Amino acid sequence: TMGISNSNIIFRHLFLTLELTILVLGSASSMLQAQPDQPNIVFIIADDVGWNDLGCYGSEVAHTPNIDKIAAEGMRFTNAFLTASSCSPSRCSMISGRYPHNSGAAELHTPLPESQIPFPLLLKDIGYYTVQAGKTHFGEAALRCFDHAYGQKDGGVGAEERWVQCLEERPKNQPFFAWFAAIDAHRDWQIDGYGVTPDPDKIEVPPFLSDDQRTREDLASYHHEISRWDYYTGAVVQELERQGVADNTVIIVTSDNGMPFPRAKTRVYDSGMQAPLIVKWPGQIQGGHICESLVSAVDLAPTIIDMAGLPPYAPFQGKSFRALFTNPDQEFRKLVYSEHNWHDFEAHERMVRSKRYLYVRNHRPNLPNGGPADSKRSDSQKMLDSLRQRGQLSAAQVDIFMSPRPREELFDVRQDPLQIINLASKPELHDTLVEYRMHLQKWTAETKDNVPEQLTPDGFDRSSGDLLPHVPAFNQVGRGEMPGEKTGALKVHAKPGF
Repeated sequence: TMGISNSNIIFRHLFLTLELTILVLGSASSMLQAQPDQPNIVFIIADDVGWNDLGCYGSEVAHTPNIDKIAAEGMRFTNAFLTASSCSPSRCSMISGRYPHNSGAAELHTPLPESQIPFPLLLKDIGYYTVQAGKTHFGEAALRCFDHAYGQKDGGVGAEERWVQCLEERPKNQPFFAWFAAIDAHRDWQIDGYGVTPDPDKIEVPPFLSDDQRTREDLASYHHEISRWDYYTGAVVQELERQGVADNTVIIVTSDNGMPFPRAKTRVYDSGMQAPLIVKWPGQIQGGHICESLVSAVDLAPTIIDMAGLPPYAPFQGKSFRALFTNPDQEFRKLVYSEHNWHDFEAHERMVRSKRYLYVRNHRPNLPNGGPADSKRSDSQKMLDSLRQRGQLSAAQVDIFMSPRPREELFDVRQDPLQIINLASKPELHDTLVEYRMHLQKWTAETKDNVPEQLTPDGFDRSSGDLLPHVPAFNQVGRGEMPGEKTGALKVHAKPGF
């Protein structure tokens, strides 16, 4: 039996390698080996950091001098959007270049299937040295794309302490790709000497949170972890300069989802889905440029392999935005799409966004949409609970308690950047509502998305955030049917939105 199992594993690996070679390289035999002038690429990703919580994005309390410097020397994107505001689905989407329901990892804690090709494997196969350190969260099969995958081992409280070591020990005769993933700024907070805590009284509290001392202190701790992420990002830059390779190294800085507060993380509004995205490429990007073009997380993988000189890879559902580096004012995408599937709680939401409008379709409108379990246990949530008990919630604050919820929502993001006022019932916007409804229907059909009858149920109490009594342990909730599982979504190569 063991011999048969090993043979099956070997055969599957050989088949996937052959398929990869055919799909990617085709007849481009000259690309079988990395070239001396190909850039090194360092991909730095935060955990649960909101797009506007960095100094270069306008925050007046953020202590992010190193990331701000990268932005000043590179390009800052102001309309970059994720495909999921949930840790593992977002990361699996980035590394596979596919929408969550097309990746086979649409729900939190579900691994990327072996049939999906993570983009660092394409770099590894042409001679790049590939290394990972910090949070992974995309499963064992995806780790085959790295020559060395350290995970969080010896990474410290924020999982960043091994980043510089990875650069020190890399082979010096190969171009390299590094995936450096922090745990910062994920709850629960861990304060140390590498972060800077802002004065709580100087923090601008979003209107969907309660403006009180406990919430301000909660936000101050969050900013402490962001500044620690910035410290280690700066250490990476210093090591690249020490080695004399900074001028031939691309640095990409982003986050996997919005901040871990009510009405942010897991939500399909901008507070959950809009991401910081900064790209520095010496000699290729003029410093200080700002790009307002729409880009999606599924565009990262095609862009990175394009920078490395590889041809397009058919299964990627995005496209390379490399042309924006020299012409940031051109239109790249007309639309971006995002999804919200199980993250502690049963959910099925879809979003389509242009520069003007954001449309939401909720297939579980009977359920409240309060955010992840760790957010439900936060001080910020407790203060909102207190306002609710006193009947003092504002229109923005009541959103996380609302049940039933609207089945459809439409927001004018120019007039309402926080997406507070639902315009779906406005007669003068009926044609717009129908247009965006059709955009989403088209995307659903092209990507073979579906709404299973039996979605994964709640694993936590929606009020307290505590594990439900019938759930044996964390992440041991009985799984339902995953979106796209029975509709062939894993084999879809559609590239909507352009």
